Amino acid sequence: MVKAKSWVMTQHFDGFPKKSDFGLKVEELPEPKDGEVLLEAVFLSVDPYMRLLSKIHMKEGGVMIGEQVAKVIQSKNPAFPVGSHVVSDSGWRTHTLSDGTGLTPILSEWPKDVSLSLALGAIGMPGLTAVYGIEDVLGLKEGETLLVNAAAGAVGSVVGQIAKIKGCKVVGSAGSDAKVAYLKELGFDEAFNYKTVGSLEEALRKASPEGYDCFFENVGGPSSFIVLQQMKNCGRIAVCGSISTYNDSEPQTGPYSYFTVILKQLKMEGFIYSRWQHKNHETLKRLLAWVKEGKLQCREHVTKGFENMPAAFMGMLQGENTGKAVVAV
Repeated sequence: MVKAKSWVMTQHFDGFPKKSDFGLKVEELPEPKDGEVLLEAVFLSVDPYMRLLSKIHMKEGGVMIGEQVAKVIQSKNPAFPVGSHVVSDSGWRTHTLSDGTGLTPILSEWPKDVSLSLALGAIGMPGLTAVYGIEDVLGLKEGETLLVNAAAGAVGSVVGQIAKIKGCKVVGSAGSDAKVAYLKELGFDEAFNYKTVGSLEEALRKASPEGYDCFFENVGGPSSFIVLQQMKNCGRIAVCGSISTYNDSEPQTGPYSYFTVILKQLKMEGFIYSRWQHKNHETLKRLLAWVKEGKLQCREHVTKGFENMPAAFMGMLQGENTGKAVVAV
């Protein structure tokens, strides 16, 4: 028998999450039955979507949703031998019994000197999101100019680097001078701190006077409508996230710049990476190859200790992380 810990949402979040919204539970798990495996979490992910989807997919008292990299410690399923590692959507749990459904084995060619935590970041869901947003939604072409906000985050930092691989000009917006410096290290052509610029409109115009062909949207809110004014005619916008609105108690209403969208003939498309899940395996191999070649740099904000899951989650929502936020058990 294994004692499994899990973090549950004791009550739905009202505004920004607080410590009292989380509770730690302990339970004993039985031995695996035929076809089952027992997983032990090694790294867990904290992501903005957890705040958004908690309202939609979770009930009070339910285990917090999310992905983890886990080690198979007992197995009665030949597809998942003991000692192997998988990516699982088991949520905030230290141990999980699984029948194998939804488990994704770590790529067989994964190098020993690359941390498995990257399977939750650049070589995982955030990396897949970046690729599909750039290639399948935006159709980004060599020589074009791309703007990405929340550019030092898990998705944004990968978006900017892939755009550079594709021969594009990249402008990034981030929330601190340290993050701006990081974007410059990654090869962004221009980067600015949106919190300290006098005028977002002027900062966007200075970074790219000719405007923007593509905009990879992670933030939402009023600032996004300022970006629309700087788009080129027939520009394309991939709406990946709206983190600035996730903690709102009441949904934001406007402004809606449809007039600008019409005049500039802009194309705006929301997307979720799972639409292209049939391509995940090959796309993960591409991302891993870029990492091995040194074309894709990965920075992580690692919090140690399963007991610190809520703090890591709240810190991520406040922008404490540069790169992917993960928890090491």
